[in-house]
Amino acid sequence: MPSRKDLPIPFRVLSEGNHASIGSWITIPHPSIAEIMARAGFDWLVVDMEHSPIEISDAEGIIRVIQLSGLPALVRVSENNPNLIKRAMDCGASGVIVPMVNSEEEAKQAVAAVKYPPVGHRGVGLARAQGYGTLFPEYKEWVLNESTVIVQIEHVKAVKNIDAILSVEGIDGFIVGPYDLSGSLGVPGEFDQPAMLDALEVIRNVITSGLKPGGFHVVQPDPDIALSKLQEGYSFLAFGVDFLFLGEMCRGRLKSLKDRIP
Repeated sequence: MPSRKDLPIPFRVLSEGNHASIGSWITIPHPSIAEIMARAGFDWLVVDMEHSPIEISDAEGIIRVIQLSGLPALVRVSENNPNLIKRAMDCGASGVIVPMVNSEEEAKQAVAAVKYPPVGHRGVGLARAQGYGTLFPEYKEWVLNESTVIVQIEHVKAVKNIDAILSVEGIDGFIVGPYDLSGSLGVPGEFDQPAMLDALEVIRNVITSGLKPGGFHVVQPDPDIALSKLQEGYSFLAFGVDFLFLGEMCRGRLKSLKDRIP
């Protein structure tokens, strides 16, 4: 019989022992990728539905594999759209990462799309998340108390409005998207430009204030960069992306082999 153990696994900013949690990003729509990464030791995984070919049917299977591996599964939806958020949550996601949240009103919209009335306005469906109709009362309580809403701070407008965005009740934290943030400043991918450094300094000051936990997506899987972000006070990191791990391993091992061939 279905029980509370069949509800989504809650996302936690800190890992066991109160250390910063480390997750990663899935863009390849195959459950084997999720299973391999889940077994690698990450604390959580994100199913990316914004910049990938992953469709909702793929997402449900990937979420299932992640959770059966004992990890929370977040979904980065393609936009701050209540229908997209509702469908991701109905698939059994532990929560959502919502891109391009640039104002207090947009933050409220994201929360309302995750929570049922009277807190939000999410429509009620009986899908995987609700135990296919057998766990709705338990899931309703879970959504209220355990579901996660993470906003992406990835535009200069979001940086200017960050205090108001993070003051919204129901926002559990934020994660910096460095590529889009740099793009909004007119310097895409140029993270050492003064405007980008100034924006990151504003964000670091918010982290210091303790308003909400802050995360950072260290896209290139470089441990030195990841450690520097932890030293700056970020509570959770998305480390790397599935295709970068695959590509770096292929290139590195192949080069090592070819360099040793007489």
